[in-house]
Parts: sequence; structure tokens; C-alpha cells
Amino acid sequence: MTKYPILNINAAETNAAKVLIIYTGGTLGMVFDHKIGSLVPFKFEQILNDLPELKRLGLNLSFLALPEPIDSSNVSPEVWTELTNIIENYYNDYQGFVILHGTDTMAYTASALSFMIQNLTKSIVITGAQLPIGIPRTDARENLITSIEIAGFQENGVSKVPEVCIYFNGKLLRGNRSKKHESSQFDAFESENYPYLGNIGVLAEFNSTAILKIKENTSPVFYKKLNASVGILKLFPGINEASVKHFLSQKGLKGVVLETYGAGNAPSTDWFVSLIEEAIKSGKAILNVSQCVGGKVLMGKYETSRKLADMGVISGSDMSTEAAITKLMWVLEKTQNHEEIKQLLESNISGELSSDN
Repeated sequence: MTKYPILNINAAETNAAKVLIIYTGGTLGMVFDHKIGSLVPFKFEQILNDLPELKRLGLNLSFLALPEPIDSSNVSPEVWTELTNIIENYYNDYQGFVILHGTDTMAYTASALSFMIQNLTKSIVITGAQLPIGIPRTDARENLITSIEIAGFQENGVSKVPEVCIYFNGKLLRGNRSKKHESSQFDAFESENYPYLGNIGVLAEFNSTAILKIKENTSPVFYKKLNASVGILKLFPGINEASVKHFLSQKGLKGVVLETYGAGNAPSTDWFVSLIEEAIKSGKAILNVSQCVGGKVLMGKYETSRKLADMGVISGSDMSTEAAITKLMWVLEKTQNHEEIKQLLESNISGELSSDN
């Protein structure tokens, strides 16, 4: 792991909780440079000039920035591995972690980290902004300050939210249940298939029944590798045999998230069924998730999905596409055995599936 310089802002209280803020890039960390007349990456050495409120949080804060800010469109499994390395390296030194991240792929990163870091006892809060911190009407200020407060919040020495989550615009969401649904409003993220972990307004109201419980007699487990030999095949009316065949015949392809209609339905034409069956027989894992933002896959409810189930397509139930593709990467790195793959994909690993599945 790269050795990073760390900027510390110490609280007046002797026993204040410690929070590590990791900056990866994204809109939040941009400020306006009047000399050149454009936005430039934020320098954390100057953070108290823009956010003097940080001194009043009563927390010991440390800031760590990746060597080069990453536009979230360029985030990759290698970045997730580096974040996992950083958190593992500093896990015992801090009570919570905040990751500053671009919004476009934030839900993918939150999902990936929920599988790469399991049995959490501390909060990992991912946040960002729709407007840079240097803009007068920015949402960055509130998102950052509240995320830090959540990461440092403890009851009787225990983290209030011991899981990977996203905080944005007053909402605290489970990371692997989140999806970016808005690009031009501050209310950027939703969680259609799972309740909010908290609503943060004048008061911070946590939904304790929805938050993952700390597992007794377990320690955090850090996974450093993912198998990215996967793809997403989104169905649409008019999809043709040649394009599906080309997609499924990609060299090295190990797994596919199949985005189907409604409750998991797909074309019943002979060529489509034959191509899916052939892909499964060749050893590819096919995971079925719905294109709908709410509801879940119920394979076999309709004739058009019964054939998929009979062939060995695996139900993704109410997983989001972001959770499904990152979970598939994690599972395929663990095993290539079809039955083990199926068992893991259908198991609730980090809260990505509802308990009644």
C-alpha cells in the first residue's frame, strides 16, 4: 500500500473519537481558483479556512488524499482494493471512516466495499456533492460535516452505524442498496428496496431496526481481490441474436448480470433461450436482476422466467445492479464452482438481499 501523508485536526477533548477522511476525488473536493478562473482540486491543508466548523465537531480528524484525484467515471476495482488496504491499515486507529467520492459511481464503490470489508464494527460513510465545496450554494459543506459526525457517532463505545453507507442530502442509506437517481438536484440517491438507515434534519434520527448488527465473536475480514471478468446485459425490445451472441462469447467472460423485465422476465424465443443455456453450460454464471428500481425477481412466476430458472440462471432477488455486479466480482474471486457460486449469490452477505428471499 502507498504511504500517504496525513493532515490532523485535533479536538480540544482528550478522549475525542478519531475519524479518518479519505479523499478520492469528485465534485466535492473542488474549489474556485481566482488566479486561473476555474475549479481546481481542494487542498486539505487549507480546509479550516473554508470549514472552520470542523474545529467545533469535538472529533479528532485526519485527512488522507489519494495521489491524484479520480473522476468517479474512472473508478475501478483497483481503486476499491486501495481503499480496502487503507481502511485495513488504519482500522484500529480510528472509530470511523469517511470516503469522499464522485457521485456517478458512488453506489458501485459502496456496494463493492460492503463485500470487500465484512463483519464491520465501525462506520464507513461515503459522501460527495452535486456542487463543489467552493461554490456558494454548495451541498458539499453539509454532506461532509454530517458524514463526519455519523462516522464518529458512538453509543457506549460502539459505532451507531457499523456498515458501509452513503450519506447525501439528509438521507443515510445502506451502501449496497443505494442508486443514483438524480443528476441535477441535491437529492441524488435513493434506496427503493430498503428503508433509510437514518434521516438527518434538525435531529439525527437513526432507524436502528434497519442497521446491521455487529456480529459477536467475529473480526473484520478484508478481501483484496475481485474478479472483473464480468458484464451487464440489459434486455430491451428488439435486442437481436447477433448482439447477445457476441456479448456472451467474449473471451474470458466468467459472469453476467442479466437485467431483465419486471419480476425477472426475458424473451422466450428459441435463439435467446439457447444462447443463455449454452453460456451456462460453458461455465458462465448468469445472475438475474430486474430493470425496475423497486420490487424483486421472482423467477418462475411467469412462463417467460421459468425457462431461465430451469436452465440454471441465478435469481438476484431484490439486489440492485450495482450490488449484483460487484457481488459477482467478489464471488467469482472466491470460487469457480457453480453450486458454490449460486449459494453465495443467493445468500445475504452484507445486507444486499432482503431476509425473506
